[in-house]
Formats: sequence, structure tokens, C-alpha cells
Amino acid sequence: MSLNKYCQSSSSSSSSSSIRDKKVFSKLKLGLTGDYPKKNAELLSAQYGINLFLVGVALMLAIARHDSFVKEKDLLSFTTGLMIVQLLWMLWYIVMRHSQRKKQTQRDVNATTCWIRVFTNLLLWCNSVMSETEHFMSNHMRRIFALENITEGEPEVPCNCTTTTCSLLSQSFTYLFPFNIEYHIFVSALLFVMWKNIGRTIDMSSNKKSLVTKTQGFTLGPILGLLALVSTIGILVVYITRLEGPLEVRQSAISMFYIYGIIMLLVMVSACALGLLIYRVNHIPFDASKNPSRQLDTELLFGFSLGSWFMSWCSIVSVFSNPSDPPHRWTNLTYSLLIILEKYVQNLFIIESLYRQQESVQRTDPELPAAPEVFSVTLSPPSLNGIINQAYESPDGGRSSMENEQEDNGQVYGCQRKQSDVRLPVEDPLNMKRLVLKNIAILLLLCNISLWILPAFGCRPQYDNGLEEETFGFSMWATVLNFAIPLNLFYRIHSVASLFEVFRRV
Repeated sequence: MSLNKYCQSSSSSSSSSSIRDKKVFSKLKLGLTGDYPKKNAELLSAQYGINLFLVGVALMLAIARHDSFVKEKDLLSFTTGLMIVQLLWMLWYIVMRHSQRKKQTQRDVNATTCWIRVFTNLLLWCNSVMSETEHFMSNHMRRIFALENITEGEPEVPCNCTTTTCSLLSQSFTYLFPFNIEYHIFVSALLFVMWKNIGRTIDMSSNKKSLVTKTQGFTLGPILGLLALVSTIGILVVYITRLEGPLEVRQSAISMFYIYGIIMLLVMVSACALGLLIYRVNHIPFDASKNPSRQLDTELLFGFSLGSWFMSWCSIVSVFSNPSDPPHRWTNLTYSLLIILEKYVQNLFIIESLYRQQESVQRTDPELPAAPEVFSVTLSPPSLNGIINQAYESPDGGRSSMENEQEDNGQVYGCQRKQSDVRLPVEDPLNMKRLVLKNIAILLLLCNISLWILPAFGCRPQYDNGLEEETFGFSMWATVLNFAIPLNLFYRIHSVASLFEVFRRV
């Protein structure tokens, strides 16, 4: 009996000590992570993602050199590993959210993995930009050699496949490069917004109002935008086909591009200026609430404008400093100045549109006098009212008795009131200012799509006009373009998304 008591006491003491150890461990874990500063947690996850991104950039720069010790398979293995980690996390997250649907999550642990996805897509974007630039530069050098009758120093490596399907696929892949590039950078921006919203509490009562898009009177903007889009496709086809011709034909194609761009930019600048003027007249207060998505839109618009601004100022310097006088010299100057001005006013228009508070969708008709007693009646009139002619039996008594009965029951309907006494909620028609703003937004949206199509599919006169290349040198100017053109492409596609939001908010 004593031995049994001893065993029971020892087992109870061991269980109590294990429970005590678990409590101490949970308190220690809570003390290490419970009051961890949010800013430090953001920096921790951001630094982790940035270092992964820099490893990939280092591998990319290493394989850019010919006969490098780092091969392309090393970069592909690294990016494949990151994508596998990203895929496994997304599957785990879906399973966990599905299993805990009825539980209220107190803390989100997605910050570090979200940064992995952000920089994985950024790395894939950089790799796509690098591949697309290499492909474009090889075609550009081939045209220069063909124009000057120079034999290429490094012959192109033939493909092992000899079927027509292989050549067709290899040529069609180049037209998918722009979509692949914009997809990765756009997903990176969305994931960054997702990362900024982790742990953020939102007042759901302030977001109940849905956006209502009205389309009445909505004709001029889409017509002009579609006209610009169709003419852009025609300019692209003519430019690419005439660029393979002799020098005079090439110069005429470049001049055609600049004239078309000047007309397009003048229309966009005028539309943005008109929109800003409407905002100056219409005094609507700004929305000063914290919104990571809107703040990111502002930063991206200004940040990615730097590429076009830098490229345009380099072109302006080359126009004034270069002694040569090609036919497209002054059109190049006008085009560069309008690029700077267009991005300036378009950024102002988009940001001011996003920061304006929305007007109410419904209003009451201001021309009708107030009749507050109508809204105090909550009961519906009896179904027989208006069907039985009470005046047939008693012209005076029937009506008065019915009114007295309704007054006793608390129901007064005032059927003989004038129509002006009734004040009902009237749907706000699309007034002239909002109609003009909607047409401006859709016109700018289609114009930005047009200006994205041209450089994305090979219409880049900055490589072909020769002014900047003579001023800065081929290697320096190629470096500037390799930096500026991807930024310009993303600026256009991001402006399309922002202008669509402006169109819905107006």
C-alpha cells in the first residue's frame, strides 16, 4: 500500500511539473512574440525578402556575361525553389483557412511568406525584362548590320528543331513577353498591398456603400479612345514594316511615330487639364483616411514616371547639343516635352480623383417642398381604397366616416394632396461634370493602352533615331533605355488600372 501511494504521489507530482513547464514555456513564447513591435516585424520580413531578391539579381548579372561560370540553370533552379515554397505556402494557407472557417483568427502570420511572393514575382519580372531586352537588342543590331552591310561577329545559334511548328512557336513567344512582364510586376504590387494590410483592422460599417457605374450619355470618350486604339495598331504595323527598309524609309517611319505621339499627347494633356479644372470648380473635400492601396498607387505613379522623364530629358539634351539635323529632330523635341507634361498632369488628375470623397448616389429632389409627414406613415393603405366608390352611397358621409375611421386607427393617407407635397427620394442623374469626368477617364484609359502597345511590341524610336546614340554613346544610351522603358511600360499599365478605378468612382 505504501509503495502504491508513493507511485501515485510521484505520478501526480510529475504531471503537475509537466503542466507547470508548459505554462512557463507558453508564457515565455508569449513574452517573446506577444508584444513584438509591429515595425520591427515588418522590417524583419522585408529584409528577408530583399536578400532573397538580391541573390537572384546577382545570379542574373552573372549569367549576363558570355562564358560565365554561373549558368542559366542555376538561376532557374533558384527561382523554381522559390516558386515551390510559394506554392506550398498557398496550399497550406488554403487548408488552414478551410479548417478554421468558424474560428476567429486573432493574428495573421503571413508577413514573411508574403514578402517571398513579392520578391519572387519581382525577380521573375527582372528576368523577363532582361530576356526581352536581349531579344530586342539582337534584332536592333541585326538591322544595323543589314543597313550598313556589316557581317555579324557572332552568328546566331541555330535551333535544333527543324519543323515549322518550332519556328512558329519561337516567334510567337516574343509577342507574349509584354504580358508576362506586366503580370509579374502587377502581382508584386498587389502582394505588397496585401502585406501592408496584414494585421490592419478595418471598420466594415464605413465600406458598405458599393460603387454604382452609370453609362448614360457616355459616348464621346469611348469613341475617341477606340479611334486612338485602332490608329495605334495601324501605326505599329507600318512602323515595324518600314523599319526594315532603306534610310529614307526608316526616317519617315520615325517621323510618323513622333507626329502621331504628339497628337495623342496633346489630346491627353487637354483632357487631364479639363478634369483638373472641373475639380477646382467642384469643391468636394478630400478623403484623408489611411489606405495602403491608394498610397501605393500614388507612390507607383510618381516612381515609375522617373523612367520616361529621364529618357525625355536625355532626348532634349541630345537635340540641342547634336550638330546633325535629321528630319525628326524637332518632332523628337516636341514629343519629349509633351511626355514630361502629360505624365505631370495625368498624375495630378489620377491622384486627385482617387483622394476625392464620393458623392452620394441618391438625393432628394431640391425643387420639391419638404413634406416630412409622408415618411412618418409606415402602414400601407388598404387594398380596397380607390376601388369602392364610397361617394355612391353617401357623397359626404361615406368619405367622412372613412376618414374618421382611418384617423382612429392612426392611418392618414392624404390622397387628395397635390403632387408637389410629396417628397420622395429621386435617383441622382449623371450631371454634366460627372459625365465629362467619366468620358475623360475612359479616354485616358484607352490612350494609355495605346501608348503601352507601341513600345511593348517593338515600336521604340529611341533606339532608331540616332540622335541620342551619337550624343551619349551606344552602351550608355542602351543602359538608359533598358532602365527607362520597363518603368514606362509598367507606368502605362498601372495608369490603366488607376483610371478604371477613377471611372468607377466618379
